[in-house]
Amino acid sequence: MSDATEANGTSGAADAAGAGPGDGGAGGRHVRVVLVDDHRMFRTGVQAEIGQTAETGVEVVGEAADVDQAVTVITATRPEVVLLDVHLPGGGGVEVLRRCAALMTDAEQPVRFLALSVSDAAEDVIGVIRGGARGYVTKTITGTDLVDSIFRVQEGDAVFSPRLAGFVLDAFASTDAPPVDEDLDRLTQREREVLRLIARGYAYKEIAKQLFISVKTVESHVSAVLRKLQLSNRHELTRWATARRLV
Repeated sequence: MSDATEANGTSGAADAAGAGPGDGGAGGRHVRVVLVDDHRMFRTGVQAEIGQTAETGVEVVGEAADVDQAVTVITATRPEVVLLDVHLPGGGGVEVLRRCAALMTDAEQPVRFLALSVSDAAEDVIGVIRGGARGYVTKTITGTDLVDSIFRVQEGDAVFSPRLAGFVLDAFASTDAPPVDEDLDRLTQREREVLRLIARGYAYKEIAKQLFISVKTVESHVSAVLRKLQLSNRHELTRWATARRLV
């Protein structure tokens, strides 16, 4: 079954259950949400945790696993909030935000984005916030706090995991624009994530487990990073990342 089919099925299940704004367990609150994440098991877990509409008020109306699917599902369903992973096939969360810019600025029915990612890297957070996301929380968040964050974003608030808020404020309060790093810009978001973990001393198997990818894929990303940065080994890579404060 494709993700687009799953999206339709999810919405239908919620409708069949009679979920709606007046359901008591949610205190009368209701929000329509799309889940965007390339890991199907994670989407299933989030759906199970927050998608009991009668209790949480959250109605999951669609799911997507990559950028193209995300844009299609979001455009078709016009949710109030999108839970958006930062690292996605097809260009990442920033690309989804770029292609959905018109929906975010719709005066009558704005679509708001809340980033939900395993990454707590400054460049990932700043990237999606500059792209238009209303907040950024990590995947360690509890189901109750995630539901609360979704409703706050629906209402127009900005929401961040506690440890992320500080450097977001620092970045936007700074009077000096951050310098452009052409070398870093050559890397994809996934390559940057692998780079950071390598620089922190993680073994390939540990990186594969943390990012839910194969060891072979990790090796491919490392090779691509070394080639793009014209480095010879992981020790040079670590020094390169440390000099740019990416570790």
